[in-house]
Amino acid sequence: MPMPHAIRETFDGNDNIGAGGEPQQQAQANHPPLTTQQGIVVADNQNSLADAKHGATLLEDFILREKITHFDHERIPERVVHARGSAAHGYFVLTDSLSGFTTAKVLTETGRRIPVFARFSTVAGGAGSVDTPRDVRGFAVKLYTEEGNWDLVGNNIPVFFIQDAMKFPDLVHALKMEPDRAFPQAAPAHDTFWDLISLMPESMHMVMWIMSDRTLPRSLRMMEGFGIHSFRLVNAEGRSTYVKFHWRPALGVQSTVWDEALKLQAADNDYHRRDLFEAIEAGAFPAWDLCVQLFTEEQAQTLPFDHLDPTKIIPEELIALRRIGQMVLDRWPDNFFAETEQVAFCPANVPPGIDFTNDPLLQGRLFSYLDTQLLRLGGPNFAQLPINAPQCPFANNQRDGHMQTQRPHGRVAYEPSSLQADSPRACRATGFRHFAQAAPTGTKGRLRPESFADHYSQARMFYRSQDTVEQSHLASALVFELSKVETAHVRMAMVSHLLVIDEDLGKRVAQGLGISPLPRPAEPAMPVLNLDPSPATTLIGRMKHTLEGRCVAILADDGSNAHAIAKLRGALQAEKAMVRIVAPKIAGARLDDGSLLAAHGHLAGSPSAQFDAVAAVLTPESAERLCMDADAQAWFRDAFVHLKAIAACEATQALMAKAGITFDEGVFSIDDTDAFLEGAKTRFWSREPSVRSLA
Repeated sequence: MPMPHAIRETFDGNDNIGAGGEPQQQAQANHPPLTTQQGIVVADNQNSLADAKHGATLLEDFILREKITHFDHERIPERVVHARGSAAHGYFVLTDSLSGFTTAKVLTETGRRIPVFARFSTVAGGAGSVDTPRDVRGFAVKLYTEEGNWDLVGNNIPVFFIQDAMKFPDLVHALKMEPDRAFPQAAPAHDTFWDLISLMPESMHMVMWIMSDRTLPRSLRMMEGFGIHSFRLVNAEGRSTYVKFHWRPALGVQSTVWDEALKLQAADNDYHRRDLFEAIEAGAFPAWDLCVQLFTEEQAQTLPFDHLDPTKIIPEELIALRRIGQMVLDRWPDNFFAETEQVAFCPANVPPGIDFTNDPLLQGRLFSYLDTQLLRLGGPNFAQLPINAPQCPFANNQRDGHMQTQRPHGRVAYEPSSLQADSPRACRATGFRHFAQAAPTGTKGRLRPESFADHYSQARMFYRSQDTVEQSHLASALVFELSKVETAHVRMAMVSHLLVIDEDLGKRVAQGLGISPLPRPAEPAMPVLNLDPSPATTLIGRMKHTLEGRCVAILADDGSNAHAIAKLRGALQAEKAMVRIVAPKIAGARLDDGSLLAAHGHLAGSPSAQFDAVAAVLTPESAERLCMDADAQAWFRDAFVHLKAIAACEATQALMAKAGITFDEGVFSIDDTDAFLEGAKTRFWSREPSVRSLA
């Protein structure tokens, strides 16, 4: 996509900061020169050194290596990002061979069970933070193939904040706790994060995703995963096909609402981890379909954006997804530290037949992940840890080092050699071969392709693709986040970007922040396109209408009707829902037939935010007593405010009235089991305007 000459000049340099930044000359006058640790002044802190536009990042970039190396070694021993994680073992089965596109056996030999280890994580918080803040989720899968480990390391969002790995330390420094006060923890709602974002228009597409309900997943089991970058598949003839990897949850996608996520933080810091553990323990094994988008160089050239730009997606409406297999997680780790904490992922780990592209963010990740594991896991032998070791034969001449656990034999530790018949040798026939890509022509420098300069078109596409409810949630999230920002000019700068993305969105957020008059819209480096909507980016319309994987609570007390509870419980379990009994006392409830109904949780400690729908079977005496209990009132009120289905006996209805609940289409009689089961499969979005104000 060609650009006017003037735009190309400003985009190539440091002037691509965008709206909200100071003029370059004025900014330079107010700040000391940025230098390396050796005192060498840095001319460009925005772009990695490449051999040409669209070229590979060069190893000689000492500025990039020093910056990322220092960043990788900032935390001991916790991960710098993705510190809080939950993981499980399982397997992957290929069902549709890609033999025409790649030689990788994991993608060509169908029907075989490939062992996997998948780790899900938040990004911003430390290892001791909570599960449910508004945050991106990591989605990393290690496949132990017979040709070596394949690490498919991505997120639950298909794009990223930055285009170049050079900016990753800056992004995380701004996102993490502010260094002078060590707060906020696990939250992007603060000045340093939004200050940086307001100065990087390339982040605007990601801003739309992180402010959407995508960053409030209901469960790790109901979350998509994306490889983010374009990779290459290489076949036996050496031909290359571009590929993007997607994980699609078998249970469908689902999110919480913001107030619900806040209450979950208070109710259960380990909500997502516990949910994953309990599902596996119950035999309801989480599963994801692996899908691919396959496209040629010729197809890539016809796209109205650059697929090597990691801030862009290829909408499914342009290139459809092809389902090729399924991953199932069926075993919890035996030891959390030894496996979940010590697992080491690296996107450079790929089997022959899969290769990389010149995406500059991917290029930096290929270096950074290995470097960070060297410190976090104590040295170069971290691959010998059982969770990281390949499950196929392996041999090399690497020796000694910290924490060496192997005992290599013989006198030869080099190659080639003639002294030892069983020493390992390189193998041309089966060894990894990179795609023979023609080197781009151009001048070496710190440059970005002109085609990376469109920062707003896909952000606009995403926002306009959402339905009205999701747009309101997104606008309200922006108002909440920016209301936490103390610096007025940062709020103004963000509104100036939002006005470019969508004028109505900018005005809604400005009104929510009390900004008047409106700031001048940001000045895009390229004309903003009105791309076709992508319904595949929405959540609410794609929720799976099912009770499988959902959790429904039944509130019972002494004297409750045993028959009614058994009928409802059986019907829910027949629909594969998980049923939890809640009672005013943890000992349970003595029912009207004399039986003792064991409780999974007591009322005060089991808020309704933890369940997808709730029901109650109470006696009039119990309901009257609970009318005076704030926890009981909140139990029903929160379920109503969180748009969930509620089933209530006649006695419970008086308690609900005391809680201020207005009966609507989502409140059912306990006797109308079929209607409640249908209602529990969804949320009642029509209720939302009556229970909360949205931007």
